[in-house]
Amino acid sequence: MAVKGHFISFRARPGRFFAARIDNSGENVVSYFYPECHTGVPMQIQTKKFAGLTGNQLKLLALFAMTCDHVGLQLLPQFILLRIIGRLAAPLFACMIAEGCRYTHNRGRYLGRLLGMAALCQIAYFAAMRSLYQCIFVTFSLSVCLIYALDDAIRRRTPVSVLPAAAALAAAVFITVGLPQILIHTDFDVDYGLWGVMLPVLVYFGRGKWEKLALFAVGVSLLGLHYGGIQWWGLLSVPLLALYNGQKGRRNIGPLFYWYYPAHLVVIYGLSLLLAQAG
Repeated sequence: MAVKGHFISFRARPGRFFAARIDNSGENVVSYFYPECHTGVPMQIQTKKFAGLTGNQLKLLALFAMTCDHVGLQLLPQFILLRIIGRLAAPLFACMIAEGCRYTHNRGRYLGRLLGMAALCQIAYFAAMRSLYQCIFVTFSLSVCLIYALDDAIRRRTPVSVLPAAAALAAAVFITVGLPQILIHTDFDVDYGLWGVMLPVLVYFGRGKWEKLALFAVGVSLLGLHYGGIQWWGLLSVPLLALYNGQKGRRNIGPLFYWYYPAHLVVIYGLSLLLAQAG
């Protein structure tokens, strides 16, 4: 039993003792490892402290949330919890898109990957379901185009540089707001609409962690106001982003992020066909 402010020890294995110092709250805060014949100062074992969430960890959380959302939408619509968990996906991905724009070494290649995946997914959508619905890669491709144009205008500060930014904003508004009205008799729409396009833009132009977090919360709230219902659960992504430590992570999981999206849609679509035939 732990005694506040004292040491407790027990034999870990022959010839070794383990001792832990207990602080006044009753929790183990420092651990020591003693050889049995120890006569000097105890050797401290380094305890690993929680250092926040890396970009890779946030991406994995977003992938998990997205999978739950699509499973709930296509396979298990009776489990609303899956759709609630899914509200975390787009906001977290939007943050990572903003970070990708900031730290990429090749902006053209970064945008090209997004556009390539958007084209691949849209071809698959139309071939499988004859759908004109525009996936999240289209949304974020518009975001990146707008970020690059606005960033260039801010850096150059010339009247000419404002024109591409104005054109990018006009294109985003037309594609997300105008085209759905023109093609009203089809299912054409852009995933998360104009506010989904603007969310990475808000995060990108925030200065410092807390300003970024505040703008992120505003963007997620605008999505909640626009779509209502369970979309408000997307605000749970705000505390997750608050834990972001600004580091990418040890491994490059970019290819997983890009290829998991179409792969999991194919699997879910195949399972939905099997369930439909079985029913």
